[in-house]
Amino acid sequence: MKVRAITTVKTVVAGIEEAGSGIKLFTLVDPDRWELPPFKPGAHIDLHLPNGLVRTYSLCNEPADNTRYVIAVKREADGRGGSRALHDDVRVGDVIGVSLPRGGLDPGAGIARYVFVAGGIGVTPFLSMARHLERTEQADFTLHLIIREEVPLAAHLGSLIEKGRIVMHRTSLTGRPDLAALVGEDGAGTLVACCGPEGMTDDFERVTAAWPAANVHIERFVAPPPVIDPDAKPFTLSLARTGTEIQVRAGQTMLAALQERGIDIATSCCGGICGACKVGWIEGKPVHRDRILSPYERERYLMVCVSGSDTERLVLDL
Repeated sequence: MKVRAITTVKTVVAGIEEAGSGIKLFTLVDPDRWELPPFKPGAHIDLHLPNGLVRTYSLCNEPADNTRYVIAVKREADGRGGSRALHDDVRVGDVIGVSLPRGGLDPGAGIARYVFVAGGIGVTPFLSMARHLERTEQADFTLHLIIREEVPLAAHLGSLIEKGRIVMHRTSLTGRPDLAALVGEDGAGTLVACCGPEGMTDDFERVTAAWPAANVHIERFVAPPPVIDPDAKPFTLSLARTGTEIQVRAGQTMLAALQERGIDIATSCCGGICGACKVGWIEGKPVHRDRILSPYERERYLMVCVSGSDTERLVLDL
């Protein structure tokens, strides 16, 4: 029997706006204009595109704006095809299935100061968070936007720039700023976050290596190369809800083994950075290779696209 682990919400494209060179802003709404499922500031959704691709995008609008999902998409000519499909083929009125929102940041929880570091279009999740923090006045925040020249989403960032909430760093004029100087010293009341190109996020990860894990949030555009474990051994996946036992071959991913048995798992990046394939685990000892789950979340969840097992049997909440 085929098992599905995918939940999607039907949305309609209500608006498409030019938002900079090669960037479009897409507004998705419920067909009957009802409220959409709630989300945290900077959460992600997976778009199930008409051509069969599934791609993950950050929400730009804030949670109080709950009748629509707004995403910004930069057309990548050499990408995997999702951005090209959205830019070239999707029109107002088209129906697109989206996942339930996931991820994002939890404002509060003892955090008094936020420092966001964004590279180009990586500003999108922090635009949502900045708007939420500005409206609720829950904490102080600064958004450092690192660009070469043109400001992405300029019309939507203007008021934050005028208020000094966004600090511009144009690399064409001054070179890339010192990330350590931007984030400052670690403190229990400060959360730092970064989204941008691979080189920037790698440097940010090094700069914040000594920070408490709960106070650092990193989002990546591209998944890192898969980890090849030369000592990988086969193991058994046990699905708690059905009692199904699935053998995972040495070197095979859990995702591939599940799909071979006809179990549909939501996927997007297939590299442990988007969170689409998060599944609960109950027994065993997973080997976590993702770049998104917090230490607390890893006690309950894993990403089947990249995770392995340190035990001969691993029980999943499926």
